[in-house]
Amino acid sequence: MGCLVSQLAAKFAFFPPKPATYQIKKRDDGKLVAASTTSSHSQPIAIEDSCMDVLSIQTKRGNNIVAFYLRNPYARLTVLYSHGNAADLGQLYDLFLQLKQNLRVNLIGYDYSGYGASTGKASEYDTYADIEAVYECLQTEYGVSQEDLILYGQSVGSGPTLHLAAQLPRLRGVVLHSAILSGLRVLCHVKFTLCCDIYKNVNKIRKVKSPVLVIHGTEDDVVNWLHGNGLWEMAREAYDPLWIKGGGHCNLELYPDYIRHLCRFIQEMENITTQTRLNKIRNTLSLHKRSNSDNNKCCCTTTPKCPQCFKLKSCSSCCCCLPKCPKCPLWKLPKCFKPNCLCQCMKCSCRCSICSCLCAAKCSCL
Repeated sequence: MGCLVSQLAAKFAFFPPKPATYQIKKRDDGKLVAASTTSSHSQPIAIEDSCMDVLSIQTKRGNNIVAFYLRNPYARLTVLYSHGNAADLGQLYDLFLQLKQNLRVNLIGYDYSGYGASTGKASEYDTYADIEAVYECLQTEYGVSQEDLILYGQSVGSGPTLHLAAQLPRLRGVVLHSAILSGLRVLCHVKFTLCCDIYKNVNKIRKVKSPVLVIHGTEDDVVNWLHGNGLWEMAREAYDPLWIKGGGHCNLELYPDYIRHLCRFIQEMENITTQTRLNKIRNTLSLHKRSNSDNNKCCCTTTPKCPQCFKLKSCSSCCCCLPKCPKCPLWKLPKCFKPNCLCQCMKCSCRCSICSCLCAAKCSCL
C-alpha cells in the first residue's frame, strides 16, 4: 500500500515538457551543443554561447543526464540549480543567463532523468542520483569544492537540493525557492510524515549546517506559503527570508525584490571566510557544552525536580540533591521533608506513600 501511495505521489510530482524544448547535438570536434526547438523555424536553432558547456553526465543509476554549465569570469562562487517539476533546460536558459550576470556566479543547471534530453524516467531516488552526479562533475571537471558552492532548489528541486545539502557540512549556502515540506503535504495537505511520503524535506532541513535563504510567494496556490515558512523556522542557520507579497508559484523571478534579495545573499556568502565559518561552529559547540553543563547543576539553582522543593532554601536540606531511596523513586531525607517540622525523620511517622520507607513528603507530627 505504501509503495502504491509513493508511486501515486511521484506521478503527480513530475511533469516533464513533452516534447523537450531543446535537442543535443555533437559537433565534428566532439563538443556537445544545444539547439532550441521552441522557435517558429522548422529546424532547431543552435544556442551559441562560448561561455556555456553542454555536458552529458552518467548517474549511478545508469541514466545519462544533460547539464548546462555557464561561466562568469568574475565569479567567486558556483550555483547548482535544481529546477521545478514542469520545466527543462531549454525553458530555463534565459533565466540562467540573467542569474549568471546579475549574481556574478558560475551556474550549472541540469535536467532530471526523463526530462529534456536526459535518459531514464523521473523518480525521487533518480533525482538524488542526478544531483550527486552533477556535484561530482563539478568537483572533478571544474575543481569546485563545497566551500564555494551554493545549492538552489525550486519547488520539487528543493528535494534533491536538501538531500545533497544534508551531506555537505561545509557548503557555502542554500536557496529554497517555493520549496515543499514533503510531497504528500502538498498533494494531500497532511500535517504529518508517512513512511510512503516523498521528498521529506521536513526531516532533512534540520541536518543542513549552512545558511539557508527561503523565498516564497504569499499567494502561491500550488505550494502554500506555510511550506516555505515551516522550512525557514526549522533551519539551523536561517537567513532573512523573502516573502514576496502577491507572488505565485512560477512568477517570483519577475519581482524586483527577488533578484535584489538574492544578490544580497550571494554577496554575504562571498564575504564569509573559512575562518568565519569555523568561529561560528566553535561558538555553536561552546553553547551546546554550556547548555549540557547547566543541565547537570543542582536542581535548587534550576528547575526543582521535587514538587515541594520550592519551599526549601538551601541545597543541604533539599530532597532532590540527596541519594535516592532504594525502594521507591522518591528521595531519602535526613530530616523531615516539611521545613517547619523540627523533629528528625527517624523520630516522626513520615512514610513514603509508595513503599512506606522513611522518606515520605508527609509528616504527621505537624
